[in-house]
Amino acid sequence: MKQTVMEQFRESLPAFEEMIDKFSKGEVSVKDYKGFSGGYGSYAQKGGEKNMLRLRLSGGQLSKDQLQFIVESIEKWQVDKVHFTTCQTIQLHDLQPDAVCDIMRRAVDVGILTRGGGGDFPRNVMASPLSGVEIGEYFDVTPYAMAAADYLMEIIGTVKLPRKLKVAFSNSPANHTHATFRDLGFVANSDHTFDVYSAGGLGNNARMGALVAEHIPVEKILYYIQAMVNTFTTYGNYENRAKARTRYMQESLGTEGYVKAYQEKLQEVFAQYALDIDVKPVPVTKQGAGVAPDHPRICPQKQQGLYYVTYHPIGGSPVPSKLREIYDVIAGMEQVSLRVAPDETMYIVNLTAEEAQKVAAVTDDGARTLFETSVACIGSSICQIGLRDSQELLRTLVETARRENFADGVLPRIHISGCPSSCGTHQIGVLGFHGASKPVDKKPEPAFNFFVGGEDLQGKERFGQRLGAMLVEDIPVFLTELGRTVTASGLSFQDWFPANREALTEMANKYIEG
Repeated sequence: MKQTVMEQFRESLPAFEEMIDKFSKGEVSVKDYKGFSGGYGSYAQKGGEKNMLRLRLSGGQLSKDQLQFIVESIEKWQVDKVHFTTCQTIQLHDLQPDAVCDIMRRAVDVGILTRGGGGDFPRNVMASPLSGVEIGEYFDVTPYAMAAADYLMEIIGTVKLPRKLKVAFSNSPANHTHATFRDLGFVANSDHTFDVYSAGGLGNNARMGALVAEHIPVEKILYYIQAMVNTFTTYGNYENRAKARTRYMQESLGTEGYVKAYQEKLQEVFAQYALDIDVKPVPVTKQGAGVAPDHPRICPQKQQGLYYVTYHPIGGSPVPSKLREIYDVIAGMEQVSLRVAPDETMYIVNLTAEEAQKVAAVTDDGARTLFETSVACIGSSICQIGLRDSQELLRTLVETARRENFADGVLPRIHISGCPSSCGTHQIGVLGFHGASKPVDKKPEPAFNFFVGGEDLQGKERFGQRLGAMLVEDIPVFLTELGRTVTASGLSFQDWFPANREALTEMANKYIEG
C-alpha cells in the first residue's frame, strides 16, 4: 500500500476522534454518527454505549506481525469479543472510544487500515482464502486482489458512491468468495485469465452477477474496477438507499442494458487511463519436512511437504485469548501466515508436519463437525439493525446436536443471518435462516425465516427458497427431528437431501405452519 494513502488516513484520524468524542457525550445522533463512523470502519453497537472496529484484511491475509498487533490490542484494552466476518475481516467488539481510536491509529503501523470498513465505500477486497497454497487451484489470485485493494484505497476519497462496493477474486469453481454474485467478481480460468461478473449480491432483491467480460488478461483488472466505479456513479440510485446497491442497476437498466452500459464505461476507461499492472505471487521457499498424521484439520498444500491447519471457532467468534495462544505457537515458524475465510474459518498456512501438529493442538477448541462450522453473523445483541441473535441460536443448535451425538455429516453446515441483509449468507446455504417475526395469537414472536437449497458452486449457483418463519424455540426441535431422520437412513445429509427434499419441506412445514 502506498505510503501516501497511509499518511492521508493518519491525517484524517483527528476528525474521527472528535466525532466519537461528541457521540459519546450525546452531542451527535446515532444516525449522523453512523453515517460518519462507518467510513472509518467503526460503528456504535446496539444501545450506543459500546463500539466495534472492523480491521480490513485484503484477501483475508493476516501476517504474524499483524496478528501480534491484534493480540496486544486485545490484551491492552481487555477486548472480550472477536469475530471473523464473511467478508474476511476481523471485528473487535465492546470497545470504548479510547480503545477504538488507539487501535485504529496504531493499526496503520502494521499495514491495516480501517478506512472504508463500513459506509458507502469500497469494502474489503476478497480472495479465495487458500489461494497460492491450494491443490487444484487455477492460479494464485492473491497478487491481483492486493493490487485491486491498493487501487481502491487510492481512489476511496476521490469518488462518492451510492452505496458500498464489494470486489472479490476466486481461484477455482469452488467460488468461496461468491465472485459470480458480488458487486464485481474476478473468476479465474485455467488459461490464467479472468472472467468478470458484475452487479450481483445477496440480501434483499438478491441477484446473480451479470457476465460482463470473459478471459481478460490479468494485468488489465484495474480497468474493469474503474469501469465498475464509473458505471455505479453514473447509473446507481443516489435517491433511494434501499435501491442503491449495484444489483438494482440490473433492475433499472435490464441485465442486457446493464452489460451494455458497463462495457461503454469500460471503453472510456481504456481510452483515458493507463492502469496495467505487473504483479507476481510471493513464492513460498520454505522446505517441507516430515509427513503429517491423519488429522481432520491438517491438510496438504500444493507445496510438497507443507500443510495448513483449519480452525473454525463456533460462530466465527474465538475466545480472544485463543489468538494469543496461536501467535505464541507460530511466532518462530518461518513463512507461516494466516488467512480469514468467507465462512468464518481461519487457516494457518505454510507449516511443516511437526508445526502443523502443534497448531492443530492449540486450536482444538473449534468446530468438531461439519455442522459446527455453520456460519452466523454477529447478531442482534450487538448489531444496530439486527432483528434476532444469530450467535445465540447457533450456540443453542450446537449444544443440541452434541447432546444428540449426531455423527459428522448428519447435519449440514447452515447459514444464519440476524436480519434479511444476509451477513450470515443465509441465501447460499443448503439450509439457511434469517431473523424475522411470526404472529402468534396476533402478537409478533421471535422467529427466523427458513430457506432451503442454496448453492454457491460456480456453474450451479442458486439462492435458497424461502419456506416460511419458524419460532426460535422450534428450530432446535426441527433440526433434532431432521438429524434423527437422516441418522435412521444411514446416509449423510449430503447424500440424503437430493432424494428427500420434499420430505424435508414437509418436516419443516410442521414448524412453520404450526
